[in-house]
Amino acid sequence: MKSRHPPLSETWNLEVAQRLAEGKSVRRRLPPWGRLHMDRALPFLCLYRRPKSLDFAGTERLVIAQASYLMVGDEEIQRRPIARLLETIIGEMTREFGAFLLLEIWNGPPSRKRGPAVHRPTFRVCARDSAAIAPTAHALNRALKEFSLGDQSSEVDLDLGAHETAPYLTPLFDRRRCEALGLNLLGLEIGPIHYNLKAHQIYPLLLRQLQRGLDRAFQKTFFEFMKTRTTQRPANYQVLGRRAVVKAVWEVDRQLAEVSSAFDFLLQVTPVNAEHAWRRFRHEGYDKEPVFYYRHLPVDPSLLKRNLYAVPIERVEDPTLAMIFREKQEELERELGMLTDRGTPRFIYGSLQLFGGVSAELLALAQRLLRIFPPRSREEGHAGALSAEAFARRAEEDFRYYRALYPAFKAKVEIRDDIASGMMVSRGRLLIARETRVPASRVDALLQHEVGTHLVSYYNGRAQPFRQLYSGLAGYEELQEGLAVLGEYLVGGLSRPRIRLLAGRVLAAKALLDGAQFVDTYRLLNRDYGFERRTAFTVALRIHRGGGLTKDVVYLRGINEVVRYLREGGELEQLFVGKIAAAHVPVIRELQWRGVLRPAPLLPRYLQYPEARERLQQLRQETNVLERMVKRGMI
Repeated sequence: MKSRHPPLSETWNLEVAQRLAEGKSVRRRLPPWGRLHMDRALPFLCLYRRPKSLDFAGTERLVIAQASYLMVGDEEIQRRPIARLLETIIGEMTREFGAFLLLEIWNGPPSRKRGPAVHRPTFRVCARDSAAIAPTAHALNRALKEFSLGDQSSEVDLDLGAHETAPYLTPLFDRRRCEALGLNLLGLEIGPIHYNLKAHQIYPLLLRQLQRGLDRAFQKTFFEFMKTRTTQRPANYQVLGRRAVVKAVWEVDRQLAEVSSAFDFLLQVTPVNAEHAWRRFRHEGYDKEPVFYYRHLPVDPSLLKRNLYAVPIERVEDPTLAMIFREKQEELERELGMLTDRGTPRFIYGSLQLFGGVSAELLALAQRLLRIFPPRSREEGHAGALSAEAFARRAEEDFRYYRALYPAFKAKVEIRDDIASGMMVSRGRLLIARETRVPASRVDALLQHEVGTHLVSYYNGRAQPFRQLYSGLAGYEELQEGLAVLGEYLVGGLSRPRIRLLAGRVLAAKALLDGAQFVDTYRLLNRDYGFERRTAFTVALRIHRGGGLTKDVVYLRGINEVVRYLREGGELEQLFVGKIAAAHVPVIRELQWRGVLRPAPLLPRYLQYPEARERLQQLRQETNVLERMVKRGMI
C-alpha cells in the first residue's frame, strides 16, 4: 500500500541549502511525521527515525533539545528523499566546517533485569573502529558515564566496529557514500527505561531527566568532534546548545509572567496596620497579641492556579528553559496556596516550602553573633537620622546615576502608610514606610541594599529576553538578600546592630517553628536578647505575618552563601544578570555561552569605590565571614 504523503521535493532541498548558505535557521515539518531543526550552521545533526516496530513514545524528545536535529518516520518511500535532504545539509556544512557528524539514536531492547537495576540508564555507543571517529566516540562514552538517575549510575558499552544504525533500520548511507560525503557516523542505542511496555505509558519525569542528561552528553560529544575534526575550535561545549528561541518559549514566558504580575505576594502578606498595631501593643503593656489586617486579595487564587497550570511548558523543547519555567510554575502555585491559607495554621507549611527553615548550623551562627555583640549596640550618628522624605531624595540621586548609564532604568519612590517600618522594593519601585528614620551611618548601606541590589537586578532582568529574569526565578530571594547584605558591608555600612538584627530574625523564625506565639517571640527578642521594644515588635511582626513567614532567615543564610561563592572564585558580576537563585548560576552561564542571554547593562555603584573593591578582595580569602570580620575589626 502506497503512502498518501508525497516524498520531499528537490525544490525543498534547494530552499534548505539556500537558508543554510545565508546563515539562516531552518525549521520545517516533514510529511508524514517529523521535523528538521537547525537554528544555525553547525557541523553536526542528531537523527531519530521512528520505526514501525519497537517504537517507544517519547524517544523523539531526546533529540529535540539539540540545536540541530532531524526526526522522521521510517517509511520506505521517504527513505531516499531523506537521504538526499541529508546530503544537501552535509554538503553545505562540510564546505564551511570541513567535516560533518551524524549522530543517530534508537531504542534498544527492553532490559530483562529485575530489581533496582531495571531503572539503571543503559547505553551502547556504536562507531567504526577508526582513528577519525574514535575520539568522538570516547567523548560520548565518557559523558554518558557521568550521567545518573538518582543513585543509579549509567551502564555504557563502547562498541567500536558496530553498525551506527539500529539493526531494525535500513542504513541511509553505505561506507563508500559516507567517505565521498565526508560524513562521520556515530550511533547510540538507548535502553527504554522511560517507557512502561506493559501499560504503553511514558514516565514523563524520567523522560525529562534523561533528556537533560543526554543534552549535556551530546554537546560534549559535538565539542570533541569540532575540536578534532573540523576547522573551528569552540571555546566551551555549551556554545553548541540551542540559540534560537522559538515562539513556544516566548508564549510560556509571557503566560507565567502574567500570572506572576497578577498579585504581589509580599505586599499581600504584609499587614496594612503595622503602625497602629504597634501603638496599641505598646498601650496594652506589650502583653497582648496584636491584630493585623491585610489587603484584600485582588485575584481568586483557585482561578489563577487554573491559568498557571494551563501554561503549555511541555511545548518548550529546550530542557534548560523548560526546567526554569517548571520551577517558577511550582513556586507560583505555592505562593497562591499561601494566599489562600493566609491567617491559618497551614500558611507556615507553604513558607517552609518556599523559604526553608532554620538549620542547626544557621541557628548556631545567629546565637554566636548575638553573644559577640552587646545588646545595647547603637548606630553611629543616630541623632542625624534621615526622614522617609529625605531618604527618598537620596535614592533619587542614585536613580539619576543609573539612568545615565541605562535610560530604561525607570525606578520610582513611593512613601507609604500601609507597610511596616522600613522599606522594600516591589516591581521596580522603592516603597518607604512614612514613619521610617534612617541613621546617617546607614544611608549608603540601605541605598546599596535596595537600589544597588534589588532595583539594579530588576532592571538588568528587564534587559533580558525573558520576563522571568525580572519577575524572579524560583527561589531568588536568598541570593538577592545575600547580595544586598554584601552591598551593605562593601560600603562600610554593615554595622553591629544590623548584624544583630539579621541574627535576631533567625532566632525569631526558630521560635515560630517551635510553636511560639507573637508575644513569646517579642519577649525572646526584647528580654532575652536585649532588642529595643520597637525593633523586637517589628521583627516579630515580619516573622508572624500571614500565619508564619520564614523569609527573613534568607538574609543571614544568603550572605554566607554569597561569600562561599566568592571564595570559590565565582564572579560577582554574574549574579546581577537578573533575579536568580544561586542554583541558577550554572544555568545562567550556559545561556550566556549559548548567546541566549545578553550582558547586564548595570552593575552596583559601589563597585566604583576603591574601598569596596578592597573589601571584596578580602572576602575572597575569608572562611567564616561575619565572625572573622568581627575579630579583625572590619566591622
